Amino acid sequence: MTVEATWYLIIGGLLIAMALARRLIAHLPMTGAMVYLVVGFVLGPAVTGLLKPNLLEGVHALRLVTEAGLVVSLFAIGMYLRVPLRNRLWLLPLRLGLGAMLLTIAAMAALAYYGLGLEAGLALIVAAALAPTDPVLANELRPRQAGDDEPLRFALSGEGGCNDGAAWPFMLLGLALCGIDLHGGSLFSLPFGIHIGSGAASFAASLAWGLGSAVAIGWLLGAGVVALVTRLRMHTEVAIGVEGFLALGLMSACYGATQLLHGYAFVAVFVAGVALRHEELRATGGDAAPTEMLEKIEHGERSEAAHTPGLAHVFVAESMMAFAVEIEHTVELVLMLIIGSVVSAYWREILAWHALWPALALLFVVRPLCTLIALAGSQATWPQRLLAGWLGIRGVGAFYYLLFAIEQLQRTALDAALAVVMAAIVGSVFLHGVSATLLLERYLRAPAQRARRH
Repeated sequence: MTVEATWYLIIGGLLIAMALARRLIAHLPMTGAMVYLVVGFVLGPAVTGLLKPNLLEGVHALRLVTEAGLVVSLFAIGMYLRVPLRNRLWLLPLRLGLGAMLLTIAAMAALAYYGLGLEAGLALIVAAALAPTDPVLANELRPRQAGDDEPLRFALSGEGGCNDGAAWPFMLLGLALCGIDLHGGSLFSLPFGIHIGSGAASFAASLAWGLGSAVAIGWLLGAGVVALVTRLRMHTEVAIGVEGFLALGLMSACYGATQLLHGYAFVAVFVAGVALRHEELRATGGDAAPTEMLEKIEHGERSEAAHTPGLAHVFVAESMMAFAVEIEHTVELVLMLIIGSVVSAYWREILAWHALWPALALLFVVRPLCTLIALAGSQATWPQRLLAGWLGIRGVGAFYYLLFAIEQLQRTALDAALAVVMAAIVGSVFLHGVSATLLLERYLRAPAQRARRH
């Protein structure tokens, strides 16, 4: 009972403290993730020993918790991106989420193979874990509200939504090279028992199916749910006041359906959020921001907006997004405490030079160069390209892929990948956490200063 009471006190105190300090932290060169990671380290084996993570015996449970957190975050990100699909702004996150990620995987796989002496499969696993940017820890980099089309924020948020799922086939390819068979006869397979063998052709077919099915399922469910709910509300006044259930239901159904069809489920959840927001944008015309539409309604009349034509879509989208973002704050706390406790358990390995130099190479060389190449010829300005190259946060996404690899390969993956991946996460949390707010403020202030001079 004493241990349970202690945990209640710690978690409760931390939640209250962070709720009260959120506005202060937003104006300081730090983030909530930094605080949670430090607290997790203190709770871990290196200090108090209240958290003792076992990455071999408890990896399945940790992977499921991390997976659920990513699902919530990807859905929330998708709902922030309120820009018509025909807008050229979408090319920026696609360039980063696909182009820059592929270049990063190639570069980091080469570094792990030649620099760390890992076998090809393990080198690709390390690269696939390190390549995706993080959707959970990038709150400071997101659009300030749905409809904010500032290019840098839009590009970085969209990138985080794309590449957590896009890295999946390369993790599978790495496992295949290590001899792991996840589908009983062929690692790369289609649903309904259709096997497509092995080799480059099967990988290409699996890639096309995984992305195509994810986009289709995500769009159909995301657009379909909001269309059904708003229609029911406007004609029968049912399904009102259950936005949280709808959000969780949509996320879970989308993720589960895509997994059953061997698609890339993370991509599907992100697309579902985009589709839901796109339906709201199409229904309202996008002449005003959603928050502005709802602000014009008296507080006591909010329930009327839920089933009023022209406002029903806005009410559904904003309510579901607010619910997902609130859940995401709790997810960030829980996952960063876990990550901090893992750092506490393996801090000696993480500080070893063979773990530090690949992490530093990723953050200071590989990511910036790959971003510049991916954005060459794009509409992004040079300040935007340079900032996008630096602000490639690694965190929960990398931790998820690490856990998945350990779940499949046990000690082999733990010895090969843990120190490097965790060093990159810790370095990113602190380096990007300290610099992101200052750099963004300076970047956003520059246009106003130029306008005043002219």
